[in-house]
Amino acid sequence: MSFTLDDLPYAYDALQPYMSKETLEYHHDKHHQAYVTNGNNLIKGTEFEGKSLEEIVKGSFGKHAGIFNNAGQHYNHIHFWKWMKPNGGGKIPGGLEKALIDSFGSIEKAKEDFIQGGVTQFGSGWSWLAVQGGKIVVTKTPNGESPLVHGGVPILGVDVWEHSYYIDYRNRRPDYLKAFVEHLVNWEYVDELFQKATA
Repeated sequence: MSFTLDDLPYAYDALQPYMSKETLEYHHDKHHQAYVTNGNNLIKGTEFEGKSLEEIVKGSFGKHAGIFNNAGQHYNHIHFWKWMKPNGGGKIPGGLEKALIDSFGSIEKAKEDFIQGGVTQFGSGWSWLAVQGGKIVVTKTPNGESPLVHGGVPILGVDVWEHSYYIDYRNRRPDYLKAFVEHLVNWEYVDELFQKATA
């Protein structure tokens, strides 16, 4: 299976003022496109050719850095664009809300821990909400890693590579993370992934 870059699920200016048109053009059209192009070139003629993206991510982890980095980032970004929507944030669907309260004690604590994961991730990487051992946990990973290669199922991730926020927030990563959680998250999509992970 070769990788393809899908269009964004909304217009480039749809997430303003929290994420600018310039950031989306740069992040989606340049960075994500590069992961797709490089990934396709690297899997040619390897055991990974013809496998699903998840199989490639899991199979190349710790064995083939080049393939893993590009496949991992492609996987993360496919979801990243869907984890956001215009007028995001707001109300969390019932089943997911209950699970977050069961796992963290409150919605505020869940959001706080998720934001802290991103603030404290040293260098480039991601902060995650993942289903692991029947609970929702916060984890953080470097570079293109995700809970997928650590026995979890990612249901929400935020990209803390500088290209995802530098144009709009400069070095104010905490401000970017707060804006992401309060104004951009597509909780319906998070809920959809949560339901699948716990079915």
